[in-house]
Amino acid sequence: MTNPSVIGRLDIEKIRTLFPVLHQQVNGKPLIYLDNAATTQKPISVLKALGHYYQSDNANIHRAAHTLAARATEYYEASRHTVKEFIHASEVEECIFTKGTTEGINLVAQSWGRSKLKVGDEVLISGMEHHSNIVPWQLISEEKGATLRVIPMNEAGELVMDEFEKLLSPKTKMVAVVYASNALGTINPVKEIIAKSHAAGAKVLIDGAQATSHIPIDVQDLGCDFFVFSAHKVYGPTGVGVLYGKRELLQQMPPYQGGGEMIKEVTFEQSTWNELPYKFEAGTPNIADVIAFKYALEFVNETGKEKIAAHEKELLLAFTDGLTKFGHTIQLIGTAANKVSVQSFLIKGQHPFDTGMLMDAKGIAVRTGHHCTQPLMKRFGVEGTVRASFAVYNTLDEVKVLLEAVHGLTKQVNK
Repeated sequence: MTNPSVIGRLDIEKIRTLFPVLHQQVNGKPLIYLDNAATTQKPISVLKALGHYYQSDNANIHRAAHTLAARATEYYEASRHTVKEFIHASEVEECIFTKGTTEGINLVAQSWGRSKLKVGDEVLISGMEHHSNIVPWQLISEEKGATLRVIPMNEAGELVMDEFEKLLSPKTKMVAVVYASNALGTINPVKEIIAKSHAAGAKVLIDGAQATSHIPIDVQDLGCDFFVFSAHKVYGPTGVGVLYGKRELLQQMPPYQGGGEMIKEVTFEQSTWNELPYKFEAGTPNIADVIAFKYALEFVNETGKEKIAAHEKELLLAFTDGLTKFGHTIQLIGTAANKVSVQSFLIKGQHPFDTGMLMDAKGIAVRTGHHCTQPLMKRFGVEGTVRASFAVYNTLDEVKVLLEAVHGLTKQVNK
């Protein structure tokens, strides 16, 4: 379906050979996978690492002296070092493995929030947050008597920064915002948000789930207090994520869960806690997937984020430009000037679920629905959207097929 091409000096056809799942037919058509904002596909190196662990190194980590345990521990901690370099943390102890972005946010809300928030305090989030960066703050705010406030968006899907500054006050204790919107693609000015929040005395958590595969991440340069992301959106396995936190804050925070590994000493009278990062990693972790995650990050590093971003931008521009040629039959949701490779849209007169099913019949996988951003959908006056999201292994030929499919559906609606 695709011709050998090099876009942004990347050999996309060669990259596609690294992803076995792409080479199949769905409903009799070659698969075109455009649901990357939900989860990315996994390269062979990740799949091999998973198999190798279970075939050769399966053992629990940190708590045994035998060879398999030593190997598993070494590989597990090697992934932590790779994460540290990938986000440019100052030390590996600031990188905590979680189940994903959602657990990382819940950890901060329940541990930091429970120990620091009090009646009258305020938590500030944005109007484009994923439910996982809304609900945990609602729960802890209700419990502690704090107030949740929301930064509004404009019609393009960009935060209104003047209103953000008005919302900041001495009452603001936490600002939790998404780096890039999963529903709109909008890249937020997080460095500016962090600086202004700190000037007001607030801590900042950045939800990097959608940004980390597209944008170089340097948590020290950003200056954020917490940063969370998921492996499965960066070509890695599901069930793994990372919480970065500044050491001084993590040391102050009580454990999120109790059990093995997170303790130093246990008696029936009291327990003492392990050092960072293990204080927040109770129980047997997702060892195999953490080990495999290293290979996903190495894939991104070897491919080059700048080249990936340039390729994805070309795909996004080709798609959005193509959609605009269909005129009033297409409604674009999210037209920010600065975006990652995500575009939501509606075919006027057609429910997004119907669009999604008709696309699937052509072998095209797109996401439909509210994308776990119901308040955002309400802001734009829609129940849901069709979302196409692009990754490094997608091609301009696939964009062409997608646009042809959209064009065919618009003609059906207009009959």
